[in-house]
Amino acid sequence: MSLLISSPHTHSGKSVQNTMLLVMLALAPATIFGLYLFGLPAISLFLITILGCVLAEAMALKIMGKPVGKYLSDGSAILTGWLLALSLPPTAPWWIGLLGAFLAIIIGKQVFGGIGQNLFNPAMVARVALLISFPLEMTTWVTVDGVSGATPLGHIRTETGQGHTLSSFADSLPSVSDMGLGMMGGSMGETSAVLLLLGGLFLLWKRIITWHIPVSLLGTLLLLAGIMHAINPDVYPGAEVHLLAGATLLGAFFIATDLVTSPVSATGQLIFGAGCGLLVYVIRTWAGYPEGMAFAVMLMNALTPLIDHYFRPRIYGRDRKGEPLNYASGENKP
Repeated sequence: MSLLISSPHTHSGKSVQNTMLLVMLALAPATIFGLYLFGLPAISLFLITILGCVLAEAMALKIMGKPVGKYLSDGSAILTGWLLALSLPPTAPWWIGLLGAFLAIIIGKQVFGGIGQNLFNPAMVARVALLISFPLEMTTWVTVDGVSGATPLGHIRTETGQGHTLSSFADSLPSVSDMGLGMMGGSMGETSAVLLLLGGLFLLWKRIITWHIPVSLLGTLLLLAGIMHAINPDVYPGAEVHLLAGATLLGAFFIATDLVTSPVSATGQLIFGAGCGLLVYVIRTWAGYPEGMAFAVMLMNALTPLIDHYFRPRIYGRDRKGEPLNYASGENKP
């Protein structure tokens, strides 16, 4: 007697826990470097955000009657806290990290039903909420030598907003090499673009993410930056500044590529990434904030269901509209 088992009949070997571990492994070099640069305050904030997310997750699961150990063990709460810590000023007060952790888990994740059901990236929900609610604490930065100062993008926004040309204060900006190595003010997720890029390439190599979102996001952002810089180099910084300053690489490889909140199809991912790149440039250049990655990703997260609706992958045996193919009539031949 044969045993019939429904599909699928193969397994990729990937699991939520394995995916989270690989993403954290990819983030580790840039994180360790950032903790080294900013010292004890950054280490404390990093631990607070992670522990806060784990605590918030456990409390939410307990209230909803779900098995706490089962869901905590997947590592998603730890990764959320990790990404949140990388997006915060490394010297932010401890309560910013704790409040952000609860916002990320409760508001950004659990109110939607938990892992796999959230519409927005939880860490970005927390960052945006904190930035709007506590602008002073969220925009106070220190350089690697402990001196208070603006980020490169913030400095450019302030000076150009006062009518100064880029050439008039170019000497006060970090060099391209310093920006690439993270020797500048900013969050830990803005330090060492080189290490973040290597982490992103590692995720591509392990097939945790695909190339579509990072390439379309970076391509759109850099293309716009290059065009605007060519039009007026005294007002608009070049593509290298937009690439190396701010959370560009963290967003392109680790945030926008979130499997839950980004489109399913390759075409949808290209549109999603291009939209993120466009919004990042628009917000950085003309909106009220010098860094726009969190806002851009959340806005495109909101469009993901619409993108998936119009650019969903074709199911085998059905056309693009989901209607069964009629091979018998000869109208739809494979």
